[in-house]
Amino acid sequence: MDESKANGMSRRRLLELAGFSTGAALLAGLPLFAAENGNAASSPTADASFGTLRQIDAGDLNIGYAEAGPADGPAVILLHGWPYDIHSFVEVTPLLAAAGYHVVVPYLRGYGTTRFLSSDTPRNGQQSAVAFDVIHLMDALKIQKAIIAGFDWGARTCAVMATLWPERCKAIVSVSGYLVSNPVVAKVAPFAPGAALAFWYQYYFATDLGRTGYAKYLHDFNKLIWKTASPKWNFDDAIYERSAAAFDNPDHVDIVIHNYRWRIALADGERKYDDLEKRLAEGPPITVPTITMEGESNGALHAPAETYRGKFSGKYEYRLVGGGVGHNLPQEAPKEFAKAVIDVDRF
Repeated sequence: MDESKANGMSRRRLLELAGFSTGAALLAGLPLFAAENGNAASSPTADASFGTLRQIDAGDLNIGYAEAGPADGPAVILLHGWPYDIHSFVEVTPLLAAAGYHVVVPYLRGYGTTRFLSSDTPRNGQQSAVAFDVIHLMDALKIQKAIIAGFDWGARTCAVMATLWPERCKAIVSVSGYLVSNPVVAKVAPFAPGAALAFWYQYYFATDLGRTGYAKYLHDFNKLIWKTASPKWNFDDAIYERSAAAFDNPDHVDIVIHNYRWRIALADGERKYDDLEKRLAEGPPITVPTITMEGESNGALHAPAETYRGKFSGKYEYRLVGGGVGHNLPQEAPKEFAKAVIDVDRF
């Protein structure tokens, strides 16, 4: 069977159903699209650091976060994904701070120094819970409105926030586009074989053996994901180990397993998020200014840009970043990512 169609559905529709729906001076010399110069990938170094991290109670969590730039500058919140951490933005942050932005980079639930305040709180990784964490963080920091930018889980959180709370989002930068999930439909709309192969870990996590395996081989498992998702990124052991420390979190395995099981309706979410998830399931368009980005060598499953263009009804731009950049776009191409944040602020 042609992989562009399965069970009578177009490739675009399958992607939608599966959750793949449809300082400035420092950056002035960058081309608008890094793919034009073919040399976007940075040479990563483990020397870069955020310095002392901060902690704050916000909603169900005590959130660990890095902060930089003037406190009265326009706020930017940078959101990492799995299996990554705040160091995906360790080179983006000083560029934005130098441009006058107040930059906040939190560890998501289940990562780094972020902890649940109560042992009774479900270790829930569903999309609306993660997004609500960021809203609570903004409230705790007295940030009314911010540019939200991220990749992987962070990109999904950007889209969820812009959909549910557009009044809190000045603009978004989202790697790989519109990533809002619909588990009810995803459970009856299987991927074509090629896509399923790329998403093998989701099915691995769906089993008890997979959960045990992830916990046992956590370090090597996540390093494998780094390599396959960014096959041309030449990170060294020190770069990986710096981020791998964030997986040594008592809730990490529970959050990751729940997230991927919830996406295909194999795990329940919390009832308090039901109304939010119903709104998200409708697939509403995002109205705030948006730049979506993609690394031309992204080895993770991602939808073609044309399949989600219609999901953005506000001012919009798509940027393809070349030079071997893969899935972890902010860390692999920090100047391009920082430039997108600055540019979307001007939309």
